[in-house]
Amino acid sequence: MRRVLAFFGAFNPPTAAHVDLARFAMHETGREGVIFVPSKSAYIQGEQGKDYAYSDAVRLKMLKILSGNRPWMDVTDCELTAQRQPRTYDTLCRLRDEGLDPALLLGSDKLPELEHGWLHVEEIAHAFGIVCLTRGKDACDEQIAGDPYLSALSPYIRVLQTPEALRDVSSTRVRELMSQIQALKREVIELVPGDILAML
Repeated sequence: MRRVLAFFGAFNPPTAAHVDLARFAMHETGREGVIFVPSKSAYIQGEQGKDYAYSDAVRLKMLKILSGNRPWMDVTDCELTAQRQPRTYDTLCRLRDEGLDPALLLGSDKLPELEHGWLHVEEIAHAFGIVCLTRGKDACDEQIAGDPYLSALSPYIRVLQTPEALRDVSSTRVRELMSQIQALKREVIELVPGDILAML
């Protein structure tokens, strides 16, 4: 079975950091590849409360373009094509049924959510294992040791110390910057006569 990391997320949009973090985690764990698993836009906006989500088709296309010249990177649309947003455990089981040996890849910002925000966490940990990338200023080892629930799972969690340059990049920041760029473009259009706009 091909040993991979399963990278779940909104990828709204995917960033260079997503790609770099995935490759870093793959090398650190000795896995053979990373499967990107985008979630449904309805889930991103409805359940996660994001103010905007690129469509399922657009996010899938972005990820497929990124994977085109990266042989180690794969993308699955199994959650996008499901009737409702599947649980992570169910998707990992599906990947295993397809002949893969996946481990769950997540950021340390997800650790506090595991006990009350996720289902089947113990099953995920025991059957697949969890690889955790440090985010921001998180001290993951201390966080896990100080939390009874996470501490019980610690034999199944491998913490990777993410390179400093990749710790704070987020899709939210990309969306904020894109919004600012669009606003500036509209302002320029209002200030400059249309017949010379193309010359700028």
